[in-house]
Amino acid sequence: MSKIFKNSTFIRILIFFIPLAVSASLTSISHVIINGTLSRTDHAEVIIANYAIAFSLFGILERPVLVFRQTSSALANGKASFNKIATFFIKVSLVIAALCSLIGLTRFGDLVFKYGFNAEADSMASLKFTFLILSGVILFSGLRCLYQGLIINKLETKWVTIGVVIRLVGMFTVALYLNLSNHAKSSVAGAIIFLTGMAIECFISVWRGNSIVKENKKEIDTTLRQKEISAFYFPLVFYLSFQTILIPMIYAFLGNIHDVHLGIASFALAFSITNLILSFFMYTHQIVLQFYEKNKRTVLKCVMVFSIVPSVFLAILCFTSAGPWFMRTVLGADMELATESLNVLKFFIIKTLVFPWVDYYGGILMLQKNTKSLLKPQIFNMITVVLVIIPLVYLNPALNGRSGAIAASTGELIGLLGVYSVVNRSQKVTKVVEQKTI
Repeated sequence: MSKIFKNSTFIRILIFFIPLAVSASLTSISHVIINGTLSRTDHAEVIIANYAIAFSLFGILERPVLVFRQTSSALANGKASFNKIATFFIKVSLVIAALCSLIGLTRFGDLVFKYGFNAEADSMASLKFTFLILSGVILFSGLRCLYQGLIINKLETKWVTIGVVIRLVGMFTVALYLNLSNHAKSSVAGAIIFLTGMAIECFISVWRGNSIVKENKKEIDTTLRQKEISAFYFPLVFYLSFQTILIPMIYAFLGNIHDVHLGIASFALAFSITNLILSFFMYTHQIVLQFYEKNKRTVLKCVMVFSIVPSVFLAILCFTSAGPWFMRTVLGADMELATESLNVLKFFIIKTLVFPWVDYYGGILMLQKNTKSLLKPQIFNMITVVLVIIPLVYLNPALNGRSGAIAASTGELIGLLGVYSVVNRSQKVTKVVEQKTI
């Protein structure tokens, strides 16, 4: 292990990666600021519920614009290629903006919130207005990701962290003002805080991204066609959308366990802790995109470390006295929920071991511009989750939330085997082609 850290390339990768990891972890604080503001209002539970509904729909519609971070990072080699990706981004944004307007300004939105989210008629006006403001967040978020991809491509990841830090300061300032001036009276306040923060981060990303374009305008640019952008972009959107569906599927099946409330609560708590730890390693694919072709061995060593570290963290929580202390003192869980959540968390250790490798092989496919091959392993993942969780919840309902963790981790493992086989096969084909060429 000491030899790894003495490797100068490994140090360069860490200097590239750590700002991305920190920014991913800091982003979660945004929602703490918003929920902390809304929780101080009168009828806080109603207001937070309204914001959660609007945010749920926002999360679905934001997914397609988030993919522009990977798209820009993988395909933008210069000014011309970046401009073509930006043109593609405008087309996608116009479609999303039209859909958001339809939901926020017409009766169609009433139907979506009423039948899709069981929203009450009394809160519909506030809910739709909140969603309209969050629609602005989608556009700022997409523009931010477009330029962040370029920033990452040039290894200037410190600007991603700087953007997130200034964003949080801006959000906290607005939240403080709304609380002190007594203007935080509805879910709209949460959307305004979020919009302000995203606009700040977007401005910093666009400013630095444009500077990079100007600084590298003489750089040799490869020809990039709209068809190539579509072939890379759309499979990645579907891949990430499938990931979004997995957890709601698990929650649906957990409705059949022995103690529904305890089971779902313990799974939700364990899953949130797992995600918090994994958020630090969610940019593994970017290391592959930027360093794999020149430093394969060092990238592999990085992924090994990224697989071990989060698993060690979870193991410490699960098998030492740190776990019960953390659950009761930091998260405020009672003894029963803390114990059950730690039991669920044990099975998520498998997921933390596997996830960095899934992201690693996913990065290789992105590097090969072969994102369509990501879909089949993800479908295998989803099928496995269903096939595993059904017998668990019906034949052994006393497992409670552990059923969900077992199913999620098994699905991740099958997804890894699937994506590994795809990459292994494509690399063999490439070697055969190279040998024939020689």
